[in-house]
Amino acid sequence: MISTLSSFWSRLLGVLGRLSMYRLVLFALVALAVVALAISFTGEVSADPLGIVATFAVLAVSILVVDAVAQRIVRRPWRIESALITALILVFVLRPTVEPLPLLGIALAGVFASASKYLLAWQGRHIFNPAAVGASALTIVSIWVPDLGSSWWWVGSPLLALPVLILGLLVLTRTEKVRVVGLFLLVAVAVGILRTAVQVGGAGLPFDLGMTLSNVVLSSPFLFLGAFMLSEPLTLPPRRWQQYLVAALVGVLAGWPISLGAVTLGQERALLIGNLVAFLFAMRTAVRLTIVDRVALTPTVRELSFRAERPVSFAPGQYLELEVPHAHPDSRGTRREFSILSSPAELPLVKIAMRDGSQSSYKKALATVEPGDELAITGIWGDFVLPRRTSEPVLMVAAGIGVTPFVSQLRHLRLTGEARDVVFVYVASTSDELAFRADLEDAGVPVVVVTRDEPAELPTGWTWAGGARLDADALVRLVPDIAARHAYVSGPPALIASLTPALERAKSITTDAFAGY
Repeated sequence: MISTLSSFWSRLLGVLGRLSMYRLVLFALVALAVVALAISFTGEVSADPLGIVATFAVLAVSILVVDAVAQRIVRRPWRIESALITALILVFVLRPTVEPLPLLGIALAGVFASASKYLLAWQGRHIFNPAAVGASALTIVSIWVPDLGSSWWWVGSPLLALPVLILGLLVLTRTEKVRVVGLFLLVAVAVGILRTAVQVGGAGLPFDLGMTLSNVVLSSPFLFLGAFMLSEPLTLPPRRWQQYLVAALVGVLAGWPISLGAVTLGQERALLIGNLVAFLFAMRTAVRLTIVDRVALTPTVRELSFRAERPVSFAPGQYLELEVPHAHPDSRGTRREFSILSSPAELPLVKIAMRDGSQSSYKKALATVEPGDELAITGIWGDFVLPRRTSEPVLMVAAGIGVTPFVSQLRHLRLTGEARDVVFVYVASTSDELAFRADLEDAGVPVVVVTRDEPAELPTGWTWAGGARLDADALVRLVPDIAARHAYVSGPPALIASLTPALERAKSITTDAFAGY
């Protein structure tokens, strides 16, 4: 049973990893829209089929037009996926209609949403969730023109709860935000129940906990808000504890809306406040870089060095998102995530590594960048950082290009003189693909090499695993004291899933899964 679940999880991670975040979210929202449209024919949701179709059409056109104009002005490639995602989210947030004046309001919401990506932005990173901006703007305008409509959140329906949950879990698994959104839901539901109890008690009516819980979970938009809006990586802060703080804050504000005169601080406004707090955490992580050098490390791995234009803050093991604008980007767009290779002690130099192989439009564009060219970091994220207590033993398992966050950590240990008990397991296809050997050797940690062929010569303290394939049983044999160590694993999702039975014996598990670019 365990092996079956592990195999299923491995396949699921592999499939999700091959999809870009944008494409997965788009597919999930399209699937949800199809389900909602089918249910609407039964009259069991507060939206009719024609209204849903008309609302989406108006939103799509208004958002695509603004995006096309804005991206032509800023000379960036047109990303239709992003526009369609915003339109689909707003379909579930606004009241679907076929009436001319409300459709005008819906068009205005689309215009506000799209414009916010360019006007409410910092260093290429939009500050607020675009759909939340559009819905909030329409609600504010409706104070003066009530017939334009306002946010409605009809997605909060018992019949849509299960589809939202299933599709949302797929998205959250891909973005690794299950626990963050889980905390938001816990807080929002608890506060929502408390609010209902206070209101019912104040009215002198009996309070039914079971019915209230059912209504708050199944008839509220919390599931949709968390899975498809709060989880957006670009509007979350860099560190996990910061993300938890923002999730809890949004949960409180969403669970107990605050009335501000004619406007109620509901779901979208709660999210905007959370976005603002997240932006304050992330301000120093969006910078511009000038490429300095490009070096071949192995037949397939290249190291790229950049100079940061202004101070940037990161912890060893974190990753950055690098934007490389280019014409005709493929489905994965113009941004990719890279583990930072350098140590904070090497600033203002910032280094990453890339692997040759796939011929994505992004990789082709990055290969043409020359020294002196400028690129933008849209943010730095991640909690793939070593334990605060330096006395805690650590196991590092790296596969291929997954070695890069560990190089940052080991360089930082060497440059700062910090001592740690580290065992390093390095998986590569062949011995000539063992990148950063000098860094590992300088770190002075024991290294176990897992390659098909035996390396011609290994430094003192290094051992070859004998051509064995690394699986859970092999990992336990290679690291017999794994139960005393904190395990850190960076590599393909399928490998991480296969090692899970062994990693569960460790004191803790921290993963840094990737699926190529």
